[in-house]
Amino acid sequence: MEISKTSRLSLVEQVVTQIESLIQSDKWPVGTRIPPELDLMKQFDVSRNTLREAIRALVHAGLLQTRQGSGTYVSSSSVLGAAFYRHIKKSNLLETLEVRYALEREAARLAAERRNDEDLKALKACLDECEAALQNEDRKRYAEADIKLHKTIVQAAHNNMLSDLYEHMTEALCASVHNLLEITPAIRIHTQLAAAIIGQKPDQAMEAVNQYITVFKDTIHMEDEHEN
Repeated sequence: MEISKTSRLSLVEQVVTQIESLIQSDKWPVGTRIPPELDLMKQFDVSRNTLREAIRALVHAGLLQTRQGSGTYVSSSSVLGAAFYRHIKKSNLLETLEVRYALEREAARLAAERRNDEDLKALKACLDECEAALQNEDRKRYAEADIKLHKTIVQAAHNNMLSDLYEHMTEALCASVHNLLEITPAIRIHTQLAAAIIGQKPDQAMEAVNQYITVFKDTIHMEDEHEN
């Protein structure tokens, strides 16, 4: 992998920019351990102090994470995504669900109006994956399929800004509520949502979103009552 060498004064900023580019282009995917310090010093043609300062800046921004005795890993694909994750961690679940409701309700409405044949094919494939996970009682697989389904619906809305925004925050949003996921009612409501999008019925699509968000909220309230 070739990394362009820095040549101007603000070396730290240039190294930060180049590492961000590697992460955002998926050359360093989330979860990847970055190369050893000496390798990076050679590739960027910078000193150890400059490199360490750049890495500290990226750790602070949330793009990288240092693990004691293991190395430094890519923790987010964007500064925006990392910022969302920090905010979501500080928020309660009800606030998180309100954000999901706002984004996913509008995405469902637009998808019902704008979806094309390619979108329908992708949507049906996601539903099949959810069904397969349900049959195998595989909660982890279902959670992953659920995320993919919602991303597919957002893509079918054909709004680039909405897609980018949802992509940046979706993992943090979904991870915060998947411990509440009840697979059987979720698959039923998701099937209704998909049917509304396929049938180009925006009102029904929005109502389906309202139903599964309500299920999550009811679960939260029941858990709170149980704890109290």
